[in-house]
Amino acid sequence: MPTESLTVRSPRDIIDYVNDHPTGTGRTRILALIALGGIFVDAYDFTSLGIGMGSLTKQWDLGAGQVGLLTSVMALGALVGALAGGPLVDRIGRYKMFVLDLILFVVAAVAAGLAPNYGFLVVCRFFLGVGVGIDMPASFSFIAEFTDRRRKGGYVNFWQAMWYVAVVGAAIIALPLLLLAGSENLWRWMVGLGAVPALIVLLLRLRFTEESPMWAAQNLGLQEAASILRSSYKINVVVAPDAAAERAPTESPLQRLRELFTPRFRIRTALASIISGTQAAQYFAVGFYIPTIAAVLFGDDLVATILATLVINTFGIIGGVLQSLVTARLGMRLLAGIGYTLIIICTLGLAIGSDSISVWISTGLVALFVFGQSFGPGPQGKTMAALSYPTRLRGTGTGWAESMSRVGSIIGFYVFPLLLASLGLAGTMGWLTVIPAVGLVAVLLIKWNPIGADVEDEPAVQQSERRS
Repeated sequence: MPTESLTVRSPRDIIDYVNDHPTGTGRTRILALIALGGIFVDAYDFTSLGIGMGSLTKQWDLGAGQVGLLTSVMALGALVGALAGGPLVDRIGRYKMFVLDLILFVVAAVAAGLAPNYGFLVVCRFFLGVGVGIDMPASFSFIAEFTDRRRKGGYVNFWQAMWYVAVVGAAIIALPLLLLAGSENLWRWMVGLGAVPALIVLLLRLRFTEESPMWAAQNLGLQEAASILRSSYKINVVVAPDAAAERAPTESPLQRLRELFTPRFRIRTALASIISGTQAAQYFAVGFYIPTIAAVLFGDDLVATILATLVINTFGIIGGVLQSLVTARLGMRLLAGIGYTLIIICTLGLAIGSDSISVWISTGLVALFVFGQSFGPGPQGKTMAALSYPTRLRGTGTGWAESMSRVGSIIGFYVFPLLLASLGLAGTMGWLTVIPAVGLVAVLLIKWNPIGADVEDEPAVQQSERRS
């Protein structure tokens, strides 16, 4: 029987309860992990093709431009999905959107694995990207709205560790597939098997999750929000007879996007956009192509390439877990700054010494790059967006940051193979140093940290301006 009681008179009472009370029940922790399951699927789908790219390139005799298009088209789909899906997450809810996007994952992954030709595979990868773009704002908003203010940053930031678990998992899956099925169709197995975790997460979401209580309070009414809070936190929730029936104003997607650039939010939007864009450009230039970089370092030994990919990305898990544990203590700006600094050291080291230092030192620098990425800017851009906006704009803001991430990833996806083909590894790394340098300057100049901030607090004048 519930021992704690909460009387609700406005949506703010629901929001304050979630923000101020520790996420102590097993159910709320399970809900957060199920939401993060979508990140696992996202990461697997983004990285599975990287491991099989060598076999795909040989099988279909692809040129550098075709490889660049195939790897970047998923990011283009994610850009479209994020821009369209972010406002939809705010308008129709977190739950509906992160169920629909997983259905899209399952269908598109199976179709991609069976693709008869290059054009069909490009289309399938585009729709996989649309699913990713929708899932990011839905999942991050959901986690932020089921966790308390003190630990919210750490919970949301844990997505980065989940990402690298998926990347390492993809490498582990690739080894037995290589031995059993050979290298010729490795890419088909890697891409098609992405439907399996997507289906599992979809079933878990259908079985265990429900709508965010914060979003429900502003859009479905206090009775529905009280019911969700009651089942999730195991407390007795009573809606007062004189409760105010407040609903979030109906706004078009364009109005929601424009509000991100009003005086109240523009600094937050700028910082989240820069971090999200730069981290994606550097990660998807280097992180996605770690199998390619490993092949440059280790030659044609595919087993050694996969093992190197696995070991290097394990540093991503370590960095992702560590930063989620210290997010509340250090803050997002400091974490991002530390990470950018490590990445600059690594890219400069590879640019200056990749032709003269041993293969093991080069591998260590790539591993340190991955650690710096997962400890610093990798998680911060998207998490900063999820924590910087009020409930009514959280999906839109996170979707915008995700779209900036996809602009960066398109640049990284498409430009890296072209640079590598023309300049080699050393020259490519030299040019890539510019990206973390831009991010580092931004976090030094823009002083916004959402950890512990009450982003729901809106002065009445701002509310009246928004509604006018």
